[in-house]
Amino acid sequence: MDRDAGTDEIQQYLHDHIPMSLAMGTRVLEAAPDRVVLEAPLEPNINHRETVFGGSISTLAILAAWTLVQLRLSGDVAPTRLVIQENSLRYLKPAEGTFSAVAHPPDSTDWERCRKMLERKGRGRVRICCDVLCDGERVAEFEGVYVGLRY
Repeated sequence: MDRDAGTDEIQQYLHDHIPMSLAMGTRVLEAAPDRVVLEAPLEPNINHRETVFGGSISTLAILAAWTLVQLRLSGDVAPTRLVIQENSLRYLKPAEGTFSAVAHPPDSTDWERCRKMLERKGRGRVRICCDVLCDGERVAEFEGVYVGLRY
């Protein structure tokens, strides 16, 4: 994924390489190294209570955070493979419609440590937080640790 790619190109990349994003109806609303916003509709993500399935909330947050780290790494360090190492998600209330995941930039000290470790050891990790929103209200809080592995 190219750091300078537009939202349409990033959305196509996600749909081509992570088919679940297509099945969920994921749309890229914003994509920059300091903020990524992904959105998905209720219909393909609905559960038996007619709210958003918890797994869909988790997946959208994981994708938003992954995309943010991928954009930050593109062109910044040698090509890397990016994987999630761990995550936690706190559900605050049901999402009853279209929902979005907003990924926030990492702490600058954490990011610099990640970059330096990638350059020196070929492996670096960084913590990313996301808010999941529905109708402007926060419905979940996500925190994930992503590991970059230099090829």
